Amino acid sequence: MSAHANGRRLGFALGLILSFMVAEVTAGIVAHSLALLSDAAHMLTDAGAIGLSLLALWLAARPPSGSMTYGLRRAEILSAQANGALLLVLGGLIVYEAIHRLVSPPDVQGWTVLIVAIAGIVVNLVATWQLAKADRENMAVEGSFQHILTDLYAFIGTAIAGAIIVTTGYVRADPIASLFVAALMLRASYGLLKDSGRVLLEMAPARMSAEEIGQALAAHSAVRDVHDLHVWEIGTDLPALSAHVLVSRGVDCHAVRLELEQLLHERFEIEHTTLQVDHVRESPLVELRKLSDSGR
Repeated sequence: MSAHANGRRLGFALGLILSFMVAEVTAGIVAHSLALLSDAAHMLTDAGAIGLSLLALWLAARPPSGSMTYGLRRAEILSAQANGALLLVLGGLIVYEAIHRLVSPPDVQGWTVLIVAIAGIVVNLVATWQLAKADRENMAVEGSFQHILTDLYAFIGTAIAGAIIVTTGYVRADPIASLFVAALMLRASYGLLKDSGRVLLEMAPARMSAEEIGQALAAHSAVRDVHDLHVWEIGTDLPALSAHVLVSRGVDCHAVRLELEQLLHERFEIEHTTLQVDHVRESPLVELRKLSDSGR
């Protein structure tokens, strides 16, 4: 899917989220509901996440130039890191406030909580539907999707809390729902930080095994040794590989390199490769004997 199509879906979701967030903050203050306010805070992070993702998509689409030989493809990874960190901090703050309200619960207007939560479910269903159709392989898009999906589950929990307050008067259901929201946020945060951290630490992509790739290269009939093998990910759908390959003497290095590049493309879907292919060196004793024979 093109960056333009992703951007259009993200923009639509951003408009929905911002519009509803204003109404929810007002309702949360009137109803004295931490669950609604925590949902609204999460929606604020949703809006920030989507805005950051839109910026990341725009930056990543810029062509390489000057010292930025890969362009700004890593912008989407930084976006995912920022989204994950934001979820982590906000989740911790909500846990702190929820525990405080469990000890000293305020009066909560259950009907307001229930009605606003149901409206939030509808809004987030539409936003989730839009982002689900975008390219979720893009880490910036996935970061926004996780925000919205977490918010959808949070509104479901808040609606349940509102229904409990209306039917039983048990106001502690509100902070309990907030703890549920926080748990979802922390879970989404962990996933985003882990996946983007793999890229920033230049680890092999999760779906690839560097050992398997090395064995596949070494299995070529002309290859004698593979070392200095590095596999990493520049950005979404852009894995990269470099390696030093030693082949038998007398073999066409150029032809072997082309065959290995084709292997990496077809079997592992790696197109950005840097292979240094050299002939294997014979032992010093053999080379000395050949020099001696040539001097006769």
